[in-house]
Amino acid sequence: MNEFFREVDEEFRRDKAMAFWKRWGGAFVVVAVIVVAGVGGWRYWDYLEAQRAHQASAQLFDAQQLIIDGNRDSGIAMLEELAAEGRGGFPLLARFRIAAALGEQSPARGAEAFDDLAADSSVPSSMRDLATLRAAMLRLDTDPAAAASALEQIATPDNGYRHSAREALGLAALRRGDYDTAGRWFDEMAADPETPSGLRGRLEIYSALVAAGPVETM
Repeated sequence: MNEFFREVDEEFRRDKAMAFWKRWGGAFVVVAVIVVAGVGGWRYWDYLEAQRAHQASAQLFDAQQLIIDGNRDSGIAMLEELAAEGRGGFPLLARFRIAAALGEQSPARGAEAFDDLAADSSVPSSMRDLATLRAAMLRLDTDPAAAASALEQIATPDNGYRHSAREALGLAALRRGDYDTAGRWFDEMAADPETPSGLRGRLEIYSALVAAGPVETM
């Protein structure tokens, strides 16, 4: 008797399963096809993105090599193409390299290119600060007042580039014979627990120069 009821129960379950499949089987097949197609499409898109990244990386390397070899105009032209048409972080890297290449040729043009990066709201804030730093470094010889003003903006305690900015400000003050200002910047570097060890090594030399004061000529 138990065997009979078990067979009836199994037959009832099969009938329900067949009815359910007749009603919803097509939908399940469609969903399965969509899932498989979606996974395949995602993998193909991921492959294309990897190929584009590889091509952009090779283009960036080739452009840098052209600049190193002295073919600056061709290298900059290649970087400009990458800046305009590249994907991911490569356009930004290309723009920074263009500004650096222009700065090697003309500090004023390089500083202007870095200014454009610093003023671009689409650029991450940390990279805008880096552009400000690079522009100021290029202006130290030609426009020290503007350079110092820009460097002071990023020499704040919470800025990641404060160490380089403080060092540049201290050295600029030393060059113009302002030992008090130089000492103030070097003191800030010494008091900052996050000042890099390499910079602390140079700081000993800077502090000694400040302590010695101006060289008196006979």
